[in-house]
Amino acid sequence: MYYRQMGSIPHKRHTMFKKEDGTLYREQVMGTKGFSGSQSILYHHYLPTEVVKSEVLYSYLPEYEEQSALNHRHLMTKAVQKKGNAIDAREYLLGNSDLLIGTALVTEAMTNYYRNGDGDEMLFIHYGFGKIETMFGTLSYRAGDYVIIPIGTIYRFVPSEETKVLFIESFSQLTTPKRYRNEYGQLLEHSPFCERDLRGPDKLETYNEKGEFEVLTKSRGYMHSHVLGHHPLDVVGWDGYLYPWVFNIEDFEPITGRVHQPPPVHQTFEGHNFVVCSFVPRLYDYHPEAIPAPYYHSNVNSDELLYYVEGNFMSRKGIEKESITLHPSGIPHGPHPGTTEASIGKKETLELAVMIDTFKPLKVVKKAHKIEDKNYMFTWKEK
Repeated sequence: MYYRQMGSIPHKRHTMFKKEDGTLYREQVMGTKGFSGSQSILYHHYLPTEVVKSEVLYSYLPEYEEQSALNHRHLMTKAVQKKGNAIDAREYLLGNSDLLIGTALVTEAMTNYYRNGDGDEMLFIHYGFGKIETMFGTLSYRAGDYVIIPIGTIYRFVPSEETKVLFIESFSQLTTPKRYRNEYGQLLEHSPFCERDLRGPDKLETYNEKGEFEVLTKSRGYMHSHVLGHHPLDVVGWDGYLYPWVFNIEDFEPITGRVHQPPPVHQTFEGHNFVVCSFVPRLYDYHPEAIPAPYYHSNVNSDELLYYVEGNFMSRKGIEKESITLHPSGIPHGPHPGTTEASIGKKETLELAVMIDTFKPLKVVKKAHKIEDKNYMFTWKEK
């Protein structure tokens, strides 16, 4: 991310910054990789360390299934019954030691606050709109937004209407792809998006309140409760390179060619051992003999997960919106029977989907069996 500043900050870092009554604002350096990664400096009304009560609540890590036959999988997340606020509504579906993946149907605002102390989060908004109140300021969200929230950020999710979220809880930092950035971190001309497309917080809202406010904290595989002695959003100003930001999938400019382009051209974000890609409406390949549908391929070193957002995904049959498919490494996958031939001569596709490729195998959560299409593995059998 690029440098940003909001609110009031002193001229020099690590110097006295006083309130009108002569007392000090409290400086907090928030950074990654010790002091060598991205960081921001925040100025609080109160000590960010002021805790009046602390307790461990429960393990949040999901229970995975035992190893079974290596199959392509289809999970129909529309059938998930769980709903509520943005934390209680989370239904974990897949994961490994690098990330957790799931969906949430958010129907109400959080009454407390939350931070992930284990890693960054990505919230893809399938539908709905509202706001996310954070210590860095308030973000507005709408359908198609990828919301990136850095590790340790205190926030509260406040929907204005029912909101469907595909989420990633990463155990590493989420960034834009390295190959699209120069040595200074700026997105290059061949990148499918640029800094103009990224949104930071809309406004900084500061609360100068004493009292007891609960912050739920994920760390070391457990959910903890920390009750602060003041409002957690007491920041009067901050600056730096670490803060929550938003990118809308509509602003992803697809890379096309005369023949079918490989999946990396759709890459949007990356974390440790995984990437996130955006499949958006685009013109098809323009070689006179091109086959627009993807070729059959063996993703030998990665698992491929697709979340279907809108449109008719041209290489698939029997997949609906809000579905997730998992095509694991070790066996080939590709278009359903008849879709290759049907794609020839087509000029464009209006599909919209999010792909997550992981370089360690994804494990399926036991609860996901309730929403699984068990026949998906056999849908390539030609009649």
